[in-house]
Amino acid sequence: MNSITRTDFDFKDLTGKYTGKVRDVYFIKDKYMVMVATDRISAFDVVLPKGIPYKGQVLNQIASKFLDCTTDIVRNWKIATPDPMVTVGYKCQPLPVEMIVRGYLTGSSWRAYKAGAREICGVKIPDGMREHQKFDHPIVTPTTKAEIGGHDQDISKEEIIAKGIIPADIYAKVEEAALKLFARGTEMAAERGLILVDTKYEFGLLDGEICLMDEIHTPDSSRYFYKEGYQERFDKGEQQKQLSKEFVREWLMDNGFQGRKGEVVPPMTDEIVESISNRYIELYEAVVGEKFVKQPYDENIFERIEENIKNMLARL
Repeated sequence: MNSITRTDFDFKDLTGKYTGKVRDVYFIKDKYMVMVATDRISAFDVVLPKGIPYKGQVLNQIASKFLDCTTDIVRNWKIATPDPMVTVGYKCQPLPVEMIVRGYLTGSSWRAYKAGAREICGVKIPDGMREHQKFDHPIVTPTTKAEIGGHDQDISKEEIIAKGIIPADIYAKVEEAALKLFARGTEMAAERGLILVDTKYEFGLLDGEICLMDEIHTPDSSRYFYKEGYQERFDKGEQQKQLSKEFVREWLMDNGFQGRKGEVVPPMTDEIVESISNRYIELYEAVVGEKFVKQPYDENIFERIEENIKNMLARL
């Protein structure tokens, strides 16, 4: 199966390019950003060796929808989505933390809890909780944003403020926005028969104003459970039926890889790649409530993307 794992465009007024784990970001006039969602996939802060067909389109279109649906809560960076794999927006001054909001004890938080931790990022977690149990109220567990190739590090609100990473007044606004976004995402997920379990948000400043950046409520940044059967599975101590990238992490862990030194990514067969692609499409259709329309992978795909971007930039 074909996939796009790298782009190399040259736009008028290009002032820089950043290659992230899954996105190629082009800076225009040092004012605008062209974010191309490639088909690269990462887990445990490692970019895996094969791309996942349609993953970029899935991520970009979900993020675009949720950015549009949350502008009443907080300003965001998006200007337009000129191509299924591209969003164009304003360049913001990024805040150096990611705001992770958790509604349930699962994933990495459960692994830490199971190992004995009763505090995550300064938030105390009571004894006696079980995997996939809902918190009384969503909690915010920030992480520092890693440099390329590094690992995000847990950090508490108190440390962020004490170290001057983010001023207290700015942090308060960001935390409030994150919780409101999570509440909106929870409502929208419930309408589709889903539970928004946890997610992460990135914020920056634009003209001195708090601005939501990057993706929002996608399978790369969020975890969803199916609402139907959740309580029955929880009562029985069974694993939840979920839509997220966690199944990729679980496949890697089952094959002895967690991103630790000396570990090798297991072979990504065509069957594995196709199954991951299908799961992303399944999540798109479940979250958005619309049939996913695959954009063709042909010899003209790079020309299509480039032309759509150039036409958009000409209108700025």
